[in-house]
Amino acid sequence: MAEQRQRALSTSGEALYEILALEKGATHDEIKKSYRKLALKYHPDKNPDNPEAAEKFKEINNAHATLTDLSKRNIYDKYGSLGLYVAEQFGEENVNTYFMLSSWWAKGLFAVCGLLTGCYLCCCLCCCFNCCCGRCKPKAPEGEQQEFCVSPEDLEEQIKNDMERDGETPIMLQPANVTEKTQLIGDSHRSYRTES
Repeated sequence: MAEQRQRALSTSGEALYEILALEKGATHDEIKKSYRKLALKYHPDKNPDNPEAAEKFKEINNAHATLTDLSKRNIYDKYGSLGLYVAEQFGEENVNTYFMLSSWWAKGLFAVCGLLTGCYLCCCLCCCFNCCCGRCKPKAPEGEQQEFCVSPEDLEEQIKNDMERDGETPIMLQPANVTEKTQLIGDSHRSYRTES
């Protein structure tokens, strides 16, 4: 049995219902009732000399576990056992995205974009050249300040220098009284923005 063939994944979502002898769309109570009945019938303790009963019992438990979990049942009803496999590999929240991207129209759209542009690299290079590299980056309108990025090390050094210059030391203790007011920043407002 080491070379037992792996079952093919279906997209119909009916096999688990068939294991529990139910119709697709059965209620939670019907699933529970059918599970109890079949579990008692195929339980290994009641069938000690029957290995097929033990396998059937495992299948019944698996079907029950999947169909009683609401999110797994929704995925199974919509995409079958292939949907459950995708959910296990990529997460339950990504199942719809996976099946949408693997649909015929998404593949067709991807192919058409490749044919229209000549290659997929062109679009990426065009965006990078225009926006990321800065040569064709849009300029800020007149009157608006440009944003500047400051490295954390430079900002930390500037804060340290300002504190030394003002003769302040950082606050190390919490106020003892709840009504006590403390002033964390002096009267002068500091700006940690660099000027270019």
